[in-house]
Amino acid sequence: MTTEYKPMNHPREEFDKAGMPVRGIQDHALIGNLRTAALVSLDGSIESMCIPYFDSPSVFARIVDANKGGHFSITPTWPFKPKQAYSPNSNVLVTKFLSEEGVGVMTDLLVPKGANRTGSQSRGFLPWLIRKVESIRGKVPFKMECAPAFNYCRDKHSTELVEDDSVTSECDHSTKGVFTSPSLTLDLRYVTHSSDSCVSDPKIQMKVEALKGRDLLGDAITSEFELEEGQSVYFVLRECGDYSYSNDEHQRVANPNVQRAESLGVPMNKLIEATSKLRPKENPLMTTALLNALIRDTDLYWRSWINRSKYKGRWREAVHRSALVLKMLVFEETGAIIAAPTFSLPEFLGGQRNWDYRFTWVRDTSFTLYALIRLGFTEEANAYVDFILNRLKDRNSDGSLQIVYTIHGGKDLEEIELDHLEGHKGSKPVRIGNGAADHLQLDIYGELMDCIYLAQKYSKPLSWESWVSLRQVVDHVCTQVDEQDLSIWEVRGKKKNFIYSKVMMWVAIDRGLRLADKRCLPCPNRIKWLAARDKLFEDVQTKGWNEEKGFFCQSYEDKDSLDSAVLIMPLVFFTSAADPRFTRTLDNILKTPEKGGLTANNSVYRYNAAQSDDGVGGEEGAFSLCTLWCVEALTRAGVYHPPYLEKGVNMFMDFLGYGNHVELYSEEISPGGEGLGNTPQAFSHVTLISAAFNLDRALGGGGAGSTS
Repeated sequence: MTTEYKPMNHPREEFDKAGMPVRGIQDHALIGNLRTAALVSLDGSIESMCIPYFDSPSVFARIVDANKGGHFSITPTWPFKPKQAYSPNSNVLVTKFLSEEGVGVMTDLLVPKGANRTGSQSRGFLPWLIRKVESIRGKVPFKMECAPAFNYCRDKHSTELVEDDSVTSECDHSTKGVFTSPSLTLDLRYVTHSSDSCVSDPKIQMKVEALKGRDLLGDAITSEFELEEGQSVYFVLRECGDYSYSNDEHQRVANPNVQRAESLGVPMNKLIEATSKLRPKENPLMTTALLNALIRDTDLYWRSWINRSKYKGRWREAVHRSALVLKMLVFEETGAIIAAPTFSLPEFLGGQRNWDYRFTWVRDTSFTLYALIRLGFTEEANAYVDFILNRLKDRNSDGSLQIVYTIHGGKDLEEIELDHLEGHKGSKPVRIGNGAADHLQLDIYGELMDCIYLAQKYSKPLSWESWVSLRQVVDHVCTQVDEQDLSIWEVRGKKKNFIYSKVMMWVAIDRGLRLADKRCLPCPNRIKWLAARDKLFEDVQTKGWNEEKGFFCQSYEDKDSLDSAVLIMPLVFFTSAADPRFTRTLDNILKTPEKGGLTANNSVYRYNAAQSDDGVGGEEGAFSLCTLWCVEALTRAGVYHPPYLEKGVNMFMDFLGYGNHVELYSEEISPGGEGLGNTPQAFSHVTLISAAFNLDRALGGGGAGSTS
């Protein structure tokens, strides 16, 4: 059997020192279990994963350092062509390795807590990473490398093969691999199987090995094996807990064998079923029956969830895939939704716009709620609202809020640069944490209040305590109408009077007034609220309008700069999409950058990075969020002027073409049409759902959506 790694050539392929391909951001799919997630490359390598939570230190991070980052690859050793897709209406990932000699298939999943339809987790939550690899045609030679790099590749670890007390007599081995670091211990186990009675189970042997061409801080576990048609291997990676027994007799009884089954006159499968109840609940006996049940239950979990969707429109497949992605970004324990499951992926290759997005932004609330509610997922929407309302309890004394929180609700997001990592394809620095947590971004109050207002249509009424908190938030906004901030794009330059922030402060006050009226809630400062809201509107129309060039500008200070964030105006009902000032702004944004606009190849940039001093510098791609906001703006304007609607359809169809091979969308799109930035980004998928919903409605003659 050959051990040389020879994947099929790819026109843009790069290779690391060990000969493994360095895939682009767009060449990955995502699996998740509502507490963490993993990126799986086209080649079958897990390139990014944090354990046990989304924001925990990484265990695999090859996507940000091909040499040191750590990976878990299972790949054929002969040339192959990869094909990757999700199971229908599911987040279970299937990767095929195709060649003339044979076809291998790998099924990847992380097991969610709710996947328990057949009792596969009846006694405890098993958040395992399961990788089933099999041959469906011919003989396929594989090589497996599990090479973790703990704590962002900073902690050394030991690697050993030890006795595995979770295997049964159906296995021809008794060992497992264990990786031990100062803060985390993982074990790697496996079970072999043959679905063909004429073919024996495959023979696998793991070994501890120092990988050549790597700069890892501990040994890997590797294995080379060949699978015939019908043969399969299940690899299981998990976090190790305390699986101790009360005494030796407890351990003996809880670990049955064939001899004991024969002496008792009980079938082995029945003895396993009975004695499993005596084992630690997180450490059941690992059998093919259990693993197949976990795979089946996980697939059924995702299919059952998406079947609750109410969307029946033109772009159902794209909308449902986005919904499934969004669900994977929910942190089930608190209801928080992360912006993206990755950190420090560049917004431009070789650039320094590399941020950590494994947190939850207040800004995302109303847009996310809108998408979830439109699809009928009120349980997730209500959980997210509860998470946000709980943040109000921890607000500052003046009513202000932090703009971003950890998934557990914490405020500490210290930003650190990891100088020892090279970054994705050399894009440095690599950052964890996010310094934007300390920014003054006054727009967040608009998204917050819009979120609460939207949720009131579908959830329980506000409590008195919540209303008092929200009143204090609006009171605070009224004191900030003339203040400068850093706004939605989290610039690291000077504070300014950004138009987007002024519009969203208007939204905050407007939704507060609407809540008071619709729920008949007391509003002692109503007159002040009305005056502040009207002032914001007047100021935007007078100070934020460039009459000579005919557009709403980026800020009062930058009258000549366009910013696609102003596309939000009709979406939040600050102004009508038919207003000539807005349509003139829209027309300017739709021009190419060479002609002073922000649109290239039907994709929209945030602003002209060369003209705007954002304190970061460097280039960036077109923004998925801005492109989809533009689609919605065109949709709403198209109700009054049909050519805009046609333009919106074309832009949306073009955008769908920028999804990767499994319809995941990154934060940005490169000039060459490839994904940039952290991926998949929740905001991109949220706005895709919203744009599809409203565009479909407008094409059906239903007009644009409304929050009134």
